[in-house]
Amino acid sequence: MKWVLLLLMISATIASDVLQSHEMKRAGAQSVGARGLVRLLKLIAARKFLVLAVACMAVSFFSFMALVQTEPLSFAVPASAASFIFETLLARYALKETITPRRAAGTLIVMFGVILLGGS
Repeated sequence: MKWVLLLLMISATIASDVLQSHEMKRAGAQSVGARGLVRLLKLIAARKFLVLAVACMAVSFFSFMALVQTEPLSFAVPASAASFIFETLLARYALKETITPRRAAGTLIVMFGVILLGGS
């Protein structure tokens, strides 16, 4: 069950982050003042992918809560870092972001850490 919860949490996190990034880049810069917050909430409500991103975020949160009920936090948090690996790949290929060699190296280090953790 822990692997199902972990996969659900990671998948939902990835979907949420990629959808948010995609939609917010399309929306452009938003101010954060009182009026900006109202405008941002209206923007979120009007964009279906942002609403979906929030739903994915909720799935990720509740999956994490279920995971830490049955598994140690020392497993759940580092294992969730697998989302960084896939998000970096999606940022590069789906969102067309530039991934510097330093960022790629950091992602590889995280990947090896997740692999080491999975063996325990």
